[in-house]
Order: sequence, then C-alpha cells, then structure tokens
Amino acid sequence: MIPVSEAEKCRAIADKVGLKIHSVIRGWAEFNSSDQSKVEKTYKVTEDAILAAQAYGADAVLLVPCRIGGMKMPEPWEFYIDYDKETGHINTVTFGDNSPYSDYIKAHNMSVDKSREIVSRLIPLAEKCKVVIALENVWNNLWVRPGIFRDFVASFKSPWIKAYFDIGNHVKYAPPEEWLLALNTLVFKLHAKDFKLDQTGGGDFVNIRDGSVRWPVVRKALERIGYNGWITIEGGSCSLEEHSKRLDLIIAGK
Repeated sequence: MIPVSEAEKCRAIADKVGLKIHSVIRGWAEFNSSDQSKVEKTYKVTEDAILAAQAYGADAVLLVPCRIGGMKMPEPWEFYIDYDKETGHINTVTFGDNSPYSDYIKAHNMSVDKSREIVSRLIPLAEKCKVVIALENVWNNLWVRPGIFRDFVASFKSPWIKAYFDIGNHVKYAPPEEWLLALNTLVFKLHAKDFKLDQTGGGDFVNIRDGSVRWPVVRKALERIGYNGWITIEGGSCSLEEHSKRLDLIIAGK
C-alpha cells in the first residue's frame, strides 16, 4: 500500500489537473485465516488503505473481507439459502440433503463471524478518516444471494460500512437489479462490468453492453434506490472513447 506521504503527493497532482481520486482498492483480505499472524498482517494493510484513502482525498476503500473454497458447494443456480438474520449463519444452502455441503456451511459461518469481528475493529479508524469501508463479495463464495449480503452489510449498523457493488460480478448468482434493490441505500460505489452467461450457467466477462446484464433494467433499479454516486468501468477491451460512449448509453437508460 502506498505510504500516506506518497498518496498526498498523488492527490496534489490529481488536483492540479482537475481529477478526483474517489476510492482505493484494498482488495482481498484474509480475515478468516486460521493463522492469527496473517489476520493481523492483512488487518494492518487494511488500516494503511484507509489512511491512504484519506490522503488521496477518497471517501471509500473497497474491501473483500475474505474468501473460501476447495470444498463441495452448490452450483450458482442451485443456491437456496436458509439463514439466521441475526447471526448471518446459514443453516442450509439448497433443497434436500445438505450434508454434502457441511464443510461449506461451516466455512461460511466462520468467515461471517471473523469478518464481522475484524471489520468492526476498523470502524473507529474509518470514522476518524471519514472513509467508508465499502464491502464487496466478488466470486469469493460468500454471501451469494442478495438478501444475505444485504443483511451482513447492514449488521454493522454503521454509516461507515456500505457496499461496493460490481454489476457484472453477480450475474451468475442473481440478476444485478435484484442485488441493487436488495442493497438499496447500502450501495456506496458501483463498478460497471458485464458478464455473458452460457447454457451451463457459467460464462465470461465481456465489454459493457455485450453481455447478459439488462442495462435499462439496472438503470431503472438505480433510479429506484436513489443512487447518484460514482460508477467506474472495470476491465474490458474497448478504447477509452468507446467505453465512454457505452457508459453514456447506460446512464441514458439504453
């Protein structure tokens, strides 16, 4: 992570040319690691990201608290989650026999507890720096349905914990408009990205407006929740000019 002094220099350069640095990507953390030294190390990096964001003049840090994998879990279209809204713990993840997914359920619930514990520790610094910790769950096999992610973010009961929603990352789990309507005012920042589903339920990331995202529907959902913040294109192979044209069309509801 860039030291505060370097971030301040970058902000001065950006200000000089009329640019705004509005967020910092902290990215993947390891808050659920069984190695406490790794937890503390990744915690320190996250603290540094918040301090750097303040120095940049940014008002958010994108944070993915952790990830799980390596065990049997339902396919994206098979998830049907029953969970406790108070604890965020899942009881079942699909219809029928859930015993094949016991390791997944255990890992998920442990990750919920550890993420809530560590992110809560960061709130005082976020408040001091006036930097929102914007949580993202990006193919990390956690919070795979809109409702459970909304309830996790809301559980902190803090204006300094919101969601950084990537429109293309969640297509294989549920339509983006469902996520947006569920998260509602918890959405603090947006990434514009697209994903083309195939017949197997998988697919690939593609340029915005070339995939399975129903952009006019997404645009209406954004209007419905009153979102009026940043939307940043992430990835894609278009030129800057073409990206700009496509994003203008999305904003126009086309």
